[in-house]
Amino acid sequence: MYKNNSRRKPGVIVFKRFGRKGYSLLACLGREVIISTLSVATLTYASAESVSVKPVTADTIATKTDREMTLEEVNVMGSRAPMTRNQAARMVTVLERSDIQAAPVQSVNDLLKYAAGVDVRQRGPIGAQTDVSIRGGNYEQIAILLNGINICDPQSGHNAFDFPVDISEIERIEVLEGPAGRVYGTSSLVGAINIVTRPREKSSASAHVEGGSYGYLSAGARANVKSGYWNNQLSGSYTRSDGYSRNKAGGLNADYKGGKVFYQGNYSDEDVLVKWHAGLSAKDWGSNTFYGVKWDDQYEHTLKTYTAIQAENKNGLFHMKPSIYWNHNEDRFELFRGAADKYPFNYHRTDVFGVNLNGYLDWILGRTAIGAELRNEDLVSGNLGEPLGEPKHISGTDRMYEYGLNRTNISFMLEHNIILERFTLSAGLVAVKNSWNYMSMKVYPGVDVSYRIGNDWKVYASYNTSLRMPSVTELYYSVGGHKADKYLKPEELAALEGGIKYAHGGVTASASVFHNHSKNIIDWILDTKEGEDAVWKSVNFTKINTLGVQANISLDFRRMIPGQNTLKSFNISYMYLDQDQKEVEGIQSKYTLEYLRHKLVGNLQLHIWKGLDLGINYRYQDRMGTYSDVDGNVCDYKPYSIVDVRLSWNAPKYKLYLEANNLFDKMYVDYGNIPQPGTWVMAGASFEF
Repeated sequence: MYKNNSRRKPGVIVFKRFGRKGYSLLACLGREVIISTLSVATLTYASAESVSVKPVTADTIATKTDREMTLEEVNVMGSRAPMTRNQAARMVTVLERSDIQAAPVQSVNDLLKYAAGVDVRQRGPIGAQTDVSIRGGNYEQIAILLNGINICDPQSGHNAFDFPVDISEIERIEVLEGPAGRVYGTSSLVGAINIVTRPREKSSASAHVEGGSYGYLSAGARANVKSGYWNNQLSGSYTRSDGYSRNKAGGLNADYKGGKVFYQGNYSDEDVLVKWHAGLSAKDWGSNTFYGVKWDDQYEHTLKTYTAIQAENKNGLFHMKPSIYWNHNEDRFELFRGAADKYPFNYHRTDVFGVNLNGYLDWILGRTAIGAELRNEDLVSGNLGEPLGEPKHISGTDRMYEYGLNRTNISFMLEHNIILERFTLSAGLVAVKNSWNYMSMKVYPGVDVSYRIGNDWKVYASYNTSLRMPSVTELYYSVGGHKADKYLKPEELAALEGGIKYAHGGVTASASVFHNHSKNIIDWILDTKEGEDAVWKSVNFTKINTLGVQANISLDFRRMIPGQNTLKSFNISYMYLDQDQKEVEGIQSKYTLEYLRHKLVGNLQLHIWKGLDLGINYRYQDRMGTYSDVDGNVCDYKPYSIVDVRLSWNAPKYKLYLEANNLFDKMYVDYGNIPQPGTWVMAGASFEF
């Protein structure tokens, strides 16, 4: 524990759990007791570093500036080996369950809009389809994880956020910004997003229902049974909407329907923890003009299943954490809805099998972590990949999968951490070999360092590198006005970052500057000078340098002004990006060069009366890049501001709420020619049993 020599106190006890012994209280007499865990006070940019999976001791608590409100430790991975919050040398944004429940959102995609460093480009609302990126990257360049298991689809990242779990069942969301190859693998070129779920601690059940504009209706339920060392939980939900737009013929083209089922469980005794999950997500939605402005009646169906099992020993000198998983994805795209005779539907099926083994060892020189992963990606398709020797039947049709691609990725990770009272150094590397295109073994290093100044200030710096393999779509999608290049090179990125963080008395603030140097970045470009013959081509950019500045401040008024009860919290965050690669006249970028130059987000939480609370969210976005409208004119993206509000009545066993997204009915686009909905009002209720 950090000790202030000018005000030395008697020994400090950190209280983590009830000992259930009659003499337990005697140990507290005459001593300060801290009931301590990490609790995130704000949604927009609540920075939280890694927290150890080991019990916290007094020596690991450096300050009491963070809210110490619950009895439960939160494990957040910002490095390969777990470390306490005050030891870690890297920042991780954490959105807790309370933050998720207080936000006016219906999906993980919507929630991430309120993180300044995350770019959320919606093609459709309520999670229909959204591309999510971090710090100026694109939707293919982040690792998406479910309980630490990589669920990225090698076909395309467009549907990466088809989670099988309802947003109401999410325990927390972790966002790691910057290359994370040695932590989350090679998919995490610019960052990673980890969705964490967990069964409730006691046997219980809950249900929720909500409805609103455009025929929106959603309902779900959850139940779990806790018995001894075992805990099992099952949840399900269904959502539908008529959508907010129509095609030229007057039919629905932004409608949505989908269901989710998720089972998770664990076994935990004094020696071992075993966790497992199995989930299914099925949805259908009108795709408007998602993949081409010429066609306004596109449609898509996806079916995804996820299964995984993980284990971890609690005792012993060496801690091991093996896991095995299987992700199965099916996708059907209809350029003309329900008209296969007009244009054949595109069918794709992917199966991803993975095995990884992680472990760490504490010894006299620090904490050393090792890891290895074997991941096989197998895709069969109607139009993507190399010709198959033996075509496979497409279920429910008279057609065959005639193309496909199989590739295996092998990764080895090594990391060492030196942890002193005020200083932390974490250095490591990932070595990668992929069977695709005869790729040789490559090594990507990284190092993080932090130093605590007094009780309230912390400075940190990092240098990290990573790579990303091209998706199968980028390599082979040469239909519908697109021409792919199957010889694309892997993307590579090196990032240098430095920052400072302050936390004291209800005030939390941070500021950072980072520089990303990337090469072989993949994008789809269109040469408008080619006129009607122009097609979108997948290419490697040579080099792109990105300079970014990020800052945030959060105020917990209940700690700052204890005598009042109206103001709860306020936070504001800002991100600025500048790339040295600009659009050449006549050349349009579909993703890479259409980044957010400015993003400002704010949140104010108010307590109105008794159980009545009001939350107000604001975001301003200014995007670089251009797009062609329906008449072929080149247009610049316009900046816009959006206000979302949520009014809720919170009782111990139930909650009632009213939400309004885009309160002032602003017209805006995240992608050219796909207007987003105006004011969308929803009301709902949730119940705990």
